[in-house]
Amino acid sequence: MPEPGLQPASAPAGRPRLRDQTFLAFDFGTKRVGVASGNTVTGTSQPLRTIASTGDARFTAIARLVDEWQPDALVVGVPFHPDGASHENTALALRFARQLRARHRLEVHEVDERYTTTEAHSLGAGDLDAASAALILEQHLRSLVP
Repeated sequence: MPEPGLQPASAPAGRPRLRDQTFLAFDFGTKRVGVASGNTVTGTSQPLRTIASTGDARFTAIARLVDEWQPDALVVGVPFHPDGASHENTALALRFARQLRARHRLEVHEVDERYTTTEAHSLGAGDLDAASAALILEQHLRSLVP
């Protein structure tokens, strides 16, 4: 029997193939949330947009995206200090992840998002928040490869 999340169809000898999954990823911020989509078929992500609202309006906008994209799971970037220590935004991002889990009844993966904004900036991204979400999702997708 294949491991959860894996299926044996047409994989190279000795390597199970990832189950086809679609994700929405979020780069959480107190004022803005970047959003990206991606999947295990291509192993890539694409920036979608930045939600520049808070409170219920933020969750309404996210619900529209979840309804539109019908993801199998969600990914949330969790910030840490360079040395790995938590800070105030770490707790806020984890709370955001819990809220998404409760509201959408989807699995939510938490990914260390240190330096994603710096990397998005160095790549010349026009929408840093959405580009950061795409980098967070690509990091998650790489972690799924057996």
